Amino acid sequence: MKMKYLVVPVLLAAFSAQVMAADCSVTVDSTDAMRYDKNEIAIDKSCKEFTINLKHSGKLAKNVMGHNVVIAKSSDADAVARDGIAAGLDNGYLKPGDDRVIAHTDLIGGGEQTSTTFEVAKLKEGESYTFFCSFPGHISLMKGTLAVK
Repeated sequence: MKMKYLVVPVLLAAFSAQVMAADCSVTVDSTDAMRYDKNEIAIDKSCKEFTINLKHSGKLAKNVMGHNVVIAKSSDADAVARDGIAAGLDNGYLKPGDDRVIAHTDLIGGGEQTSTTFEVAKLKEGESYTFFCSFPGHISLMKGTLAVK
C-alpha cells in the first residue's frame, strides 16, 4: 500500500522538472515561396547551447531555391549576405571565415534538413541579432529576430 503513495509524488516531480526545463532548440521550416515559418527565435537564458533545426519543405533544388539559417548581429546581416554572394553556392553563399557569422546551417534544397548548434555565450546581452537566409536575394523576405530572454 505504501508503495503506491511513493510512486505518484516521484512521477509528478520528474514530470514537473521536464516541463520546467528550458527548450534549447527550435525547428524552422522554409519553403519554395522564400519564407520561414518563424520571424522570431527566443532563446531561454538558461540554455548553454542552442540548436536550430532547419527543414526545407519545398521541392526545388538548392541551386535554384536553397535555404540556410545564418545568425549575425543585426547591424552585420545585410553585409554578410552581400559578401556571401561572391563566395558562391559551394560555400553556402557565406564568405569562408567570416567573423561576423555567429552560427549557420548548411545550405539545403527541397526535402532536406540540417541543423546547427552554438554556444549561447556568443550572444551578448543588449545586442540585436538577426537570423536570415544567405542565398542571393533571400534576406529580403527570409529573416527574423533572435534574442536571449
